[in-house]
Amino acid sequence: MPEVETVDALEARLAELQRTNGEAFMQELFRAFYRPLGNVVFRVVQDRAVAEDLLQDVFMRIWNGRDSLTISSTYKAYFYRAAMNAALRHVEQQKRQVSWDDANLAEPGRDTTAEHLEGQEAEQLVATALEALPPQCRAVFLMSRQEGMSYQQIAEALEVAPKTVENQMGKALRIMREKLSGFFSGLNSWLL
Repeated sequence: MPEVETVDALEARLAELQRTNGEAFMQELFRAFYRPLGNVVFRVVQDRAVAEDLLQDVFMRIWNGRDSLTISSTYKAYFYRAAMNAALRHVEQQKRQVSWDDANLAEPGRDTTAEHLEGQEAEQLVATALEALPPQCRAVFLMSRQEGMSYQQIAEALEVAPKTVENQMGKALRIMREKLSGFFSGLNSWLL
């Protein structure tokens, strides 16, 4: 069974590959970051195809600028920031276009038991509550709760102060509680 690679080892290997082998550098970036970044971007834009397009653009920009790419923090922080910027820009562009998409409609013919309906209702309420969050607030919430990142890691990835992350998380929790109050008594344990 292969041993789990440490973050420091990955960072060192990426730095070496960036200097010596651009193609291997990009392959390693893709292997290490595509899936986790895809999950975060998807949660922000709520559309799998758009998330994939945004990530493709991010990786293409990195490929095109790989010779002059300078990382001041970590590769992980840099790529999370690049992907989140792309996702947030997309969300802002969508707001300006005022195009609303109801992509999360339930599929007809699915299981109609009471438990399944309650589960779907809960998922829809959580999705609606997440959509109600401002984009940066949503990104901070998802990076913390879905990706398991610490406030410090989020601050580095988004290039903001840890206090900003703390404030955004407090705002996200407050909005989520308001939107979901009364539906789940156990949901507060997930949010806290």
